[in-house]
Amino acid sequence: MNTDFIRGVVPPLVTPVDAEDRVQEPAFRRIIKHVLDGGVHGVFALGSTGEFFGLDEDQQKRAIEIAVDEVAGRVPVYAGVGAVTTRECIRAARRAEAAGAQAITVLPPPLLTSSDDELFGHFKAIADSVSLPVLIYNNPDRIRINVSAGLVERLAALPTIVGAKDSSGDMTQTGEYIRRTRGTGFRVMAGRDTMVLATLVYGGVGCVATTANIAPALVVKIYDRFMAGDLKGALEAQYELAPLRIAFGLGSWPVVTKDALNLLGLEAGAPILPNTSCSGANLEALRQVLAGMGLLK
Repeated sequence: MNTDFIRGVVPPLVTPVDAEDRVQEPAFRRIIKHVLDGGVHGVFALGSTGEFFGLDEDQQKRAIEIAVDEVAGRVPVYAGVGAVTTRECIRAARRAEAAGAQAITVLPPPLLTSSDDELFGHFKAIADSVSLPVLIYNNPDRIRINVSAGLVERLAALPTIVGAKDSSGDMTQTGEYIRRTRGTGFRVMAGRDTMVLATLVYGGVGCVATTANIAPALVVKIYDRFMAGDLKGALEAQYELAPLRIAFGLGSWPVVTKDALNLLGLEAGAPILPNTSCSGANLEALRQVLAGMGLLK
């Protein structure tokens, strides 16, 4: 199975929706064009930033189909899979495959307190249900389950589980994902935007960075400068990105990303209820961050 395409900067796309939580196709296409113009190496539909949890099955499939069509083969399309039961996740994985995704990322089941053996069975069953490459998506801040390095090492032995995105913010853990699977072709990506460079230095292959919705060229700069051997330049770009990621605390997740895109004129729309946009004061603070980074026209 070829996994060479799993690399670089991959934004987890924001999903613009209408009042009935249906994907707004023209706005979604504009956002995809924006990130492609910024030089990203892939796009990721239906991540937590994409509010997959607020879309019904038809709208989830439609979001992937639109992304595949708009990208038109220029970069790979990843699709997120996340639900409480294994059965639901298998359905979602098969929808993603049918819609044309090149890979899927799979979250642990939310709400539950599954053991490592239960999680292993969950991920394996999903991977066995499709022919796509599968990446494990560790996001303990949101899901309340941490995918341990030991479990990742076990999963990496399966033929179609080929990588992981770690959003834990724990560089020791990310490093252990990489150390324990080195030499196997398993591909680890940063999921915390402030740790893109650190993950690359340790041996990771890229990042799934929410900030790349807003400032794709800047996130790509971190990757490109690192790959060119310009560590100092990559570090400066990482420093430049940090205020934007830190500003995500101005609202409920993932509200700030949509608010920032709206400020840039990209019409991302409102977040899916019950989340609402940032308060006036926080929206102004976000505007100042964007202006300070030179992102506002």
